[in-house]
Amino acid sequence: MITKHITEVTSRFNPFTKPSKTCRVFLAHLPANARNTMKINTTVLERNSQEPSFLKLKFKDGKEMQLDTEKLKINDVVEEVDRHSRVLNRQADLTGN
Repeated sequence: MITKHITEVTSRFNPFTKPSKTCRVFLAHLPANARNTMKINTTVLERNSQEPSFLKLKFKDGKEMQLDTEKLKINDVVEEVDRHSRVLNRQADLTGN
C-alpha cells in the first residue's frame, strides 16, 4: 500500500463487530513512522453502538476519500488508495519532484 501521499487518516469503528475488521486491518497496514508523516484520528465506539464504521483519508493534493468499511473489504480499500497514490506519483514524476 502506497502511503507516501496520505496526509490524514480518520477512522471510527466498533472493535467488537465483524464489519469493523477492514478499518482495523487498514490501520495495522500503516507504516511504523505514520504518526510522523500523517495525522491519525481514531474513534473507538462502545460495544453496543449502532453507528457505522468508516475510514476517511486526505491526500497531499487535497482530495478527500470517505470509504464505507462496512461494505468494502481490505483489498478494495487498498486498491482505492493505491490507485490515487499512483496518480500522484505519476504527477510528481512528470513535474520532476
